[in-house]
Amino acid sequence: MSTAQQPDPRDRPARLAVGVVGAGRVGPALAASLQLAGHRPVAVSGVSDASRRRAALLLPDVPLLPPAEVLQRSDLVLLTVPDDALPGLVEGLAETGAVRPGQLIVHTSGRYGTKVLDPALRAGGLPLALHPAMTFTGSAVDVQRLAGCSFGVTAPDELRLAAEALVIEMGGEPEWIAEESRPLYHAALALGANHLVTLVAQSMELLRTAGVEAPDRMLGPLLGAALDNALRSGDGALTGPVARGDAGTVAAHVAELREHAPQTVAGYLAMARATADRALAHGLLKPELAEDLLGVLADEGHGTPGHPGAPGTHGTEGDAG
Repeated sequence: MSTAQQPDPRDRPARLAVGVVGAGRVGPALAASLQLAGHRPVAVSGVSDASRRRAALLLPDVPLLPPAEVLQRSDLVLLTVPDDALPGLVEGLAETGAVRPGQLIVHTSGRYGTKVLDPALRAGGLPLALHPAMTFTGSAVDVQRLAGCSFGVTAPDELRLAAEALVIEMGGEPEWIAEESRPLYHAALALGANHLVTLVAQSMELLRTAGVEAPDRMLGPLLGAALDNALRSGDGALTGPVARGDAGTVAAHVAELREHAPQTVAGYLAMARATADRALAHGLLKPELAEDLLGVLADEGHGTPGHPGAPGTHGTEGDAG
């Protein structure tokens, strides 16, 4: 018995002509996912060689054109440029008459809601802010990762259904974010995802210095478990010397980092202070152990015995959290 062959998405009737302004890591992936849903990418703009390569990989046979020509061909325009470039791009496109009445103008910035698209709105455009809460590589794997990905969505009431439909068609889950909450929403994501990359990279470098041949293999199970525990239990998942109040161990860490990787000391101390504060607030760190620990983390005497801020000394600097 033969099985029915799945239809090729390219054979479906195209509903929207999709253009991409800014062929960074995000735009081509979103356009490719919309293509799988039956829409038709028609044009993309990109300047750098990397942008052109990404467009060729994810949107083959889609022409590279200037931004104004991309808008001329498109019913739905994805503005996928860096945050700081977005306001000027929107103003320029509106002032030159590139925006058409009834055209969907979508940006993917986490920082902004739809207010940044006001110039396009005045020109008759329909503004949507659709930010995928995902890290992108610029490769085909990005399209797969959109399945189940949350999108921070901001839209006028009359366009909420359209915004929701587009996110669902890309495989995502819409999460409604108020206009005034967009910067806080984006800060939260950056704090978690961007800083995680820095922490993991630093940890791998230190493990190599310590002689570990495969730091990625060592960290993978540990960090995977830590992330899972944190998502399930929040602060209840805190473990390690800071949460236990092991001031001597933390002082030893600081001394080793000063010797082998001084550029990591400030970050270690800042994260340890934040961890201590949260452990104290949630009853994980015993108050009687906190004073010596916070003395080390105050870094007044570089965390060495005999100096203020070292284990076993008690001064006002121990109150710094």
